[in-house]
Amino acid sequence: MQSSLTPFRVAVIGGGPAGLMAAQTLAQGGAQVDVYDAMASVGRKFLLAGRSGMNITHAEAYPDFVTRYGASAQPLKPMLDAFGPQAVRDFVHGLGLETFVGTSGRVFPTDMKAALLLRAWVHRLRESGVQFHMRHRWQGWRDDALLFATPDGELAVRADAVILALGGGSWARLGSDGAWLPLLAARGVEVAPLAPANCGFDVDWSAFFSSRHAGEPLMTVVVIARDAQGVEMRKQGQFVVTQGGVEGSLIYALSAPLRDQIAAEGHTTIWLDLMPDWSEQRVLDEVSRPRGARSMASHLQSRLGIKGVKAGLLRECLGKEQYSDEGQLAAAIKRLPVRLVRPRPIDEAISSAGGVRWEALQGTMLKAAPGVFVAGEMIDWEAPTGGYLLTGCFAGGVAAARDALAWRQLTPS
Repeated sequence: MQSSLTPFRVAVIGGGPAGLMAAQTLAQGGAQVDVYDAMASVGRKFLLAGRSGMNITHAEAYPDFVTRYGASAQPLKPMLDAFGPQAVRDFVHGLGLETFVGTSGRVFPTDMKAALLLRAWVHRLRESGVQFHMRHRWQGWRDDALLFATPDGELAVRADAVILALGGGSWARLGSDGAWLPLLAARGVEVAPLAPANCGFDVDWSAFFSSRHAGEPLMTVVVIARDAQGVEMRKQGQFVVTQGGVEGSLIYALSAPLRDQIAAEGHTTIWLDLMPDWSEQRVLDEVSRPRGARSMASHLQSRLGIKGVKAGLLRECLGKEQYSDEGQLAAAIKRLPVRLVRPRPIDEAISSAGGVRWEALQGTMLKAAPGVFVAGEMIDWEAPTGGYLLTGCFAGGVAAARDALAWRQLTPS
């Protein structure tokens, strides 16, 4: 085993939440840590995501929290058990910042912004001896050395262990460009193609509809969709009609099954309940009331309060005969079909799926590259917005660092 007197040098590549948490855990474990990042400063995506409010985790019951990771809940659970929602809050408190739980259960720093948190975190890391190397873009390996493109030319770096925390494939301008995927594939690592997650979708709106309603929010609606087994899912919330489709928190929450259905079938359908607080019978009763000389649009606004984008959607998605038939119109108000034709490009997505397959890992270490560990969005998992993504990245960074420290003890000097 390596002598405790020998400095254990670890290169952490990627300065996002997973990489910074790995660096912190390694430094606490006595390692000599160097963080390399392609950008001019760390945490670029972290800062942008937190501009409107830094949602660090979620306060729901832990058993429910774990289920939000879907098919990856089982392999992620040991990481979350070791560093879960409360540990995230304790970490923020340790930086001298308070947190609070919002009405939706989301947890925020009291300041709400990411900049103060990141500034305090980087200061703490520097105090613990972590060295930062900016504008160092990882290029792969030459023999056993890590290669970086830097402003001063190519640089070769040797380390006792490596933690890759390079993010997924969304928001490439902030550093998460997925360029690492072919580098790992060439080294024999099993990888899945990157795909958009927490993304919007394209809909073939008419020019008339999109010109009148693009940018309008749909408030208090239910989206009905089907999962991979054909079981219906119902989620209530809001989303936005865009020039060419739909996006927003309610759509993001269903993006994984919708994306996978489109990949398998070329398209998919969601159904909108435009009046979720009304029963089908009440909607039918109001639609069927005599309207005299009023148009159907005026009638719907008067009796049901349907106007604006909701009224526009009914005209857009229904044929003339359906719209004129009271029974079919009432049914559509409770279950209006909208055909999604493709997910928005990955660079527009909040996060990405795909990456290093779980089967390619022993813990968090690459089976094909002993001494190289991965963390964060590089691994093939996904989660909805609401603090789940960030908690998963934090937990993954801690797990990779602890695995690296444990691997050191098992490695001959």
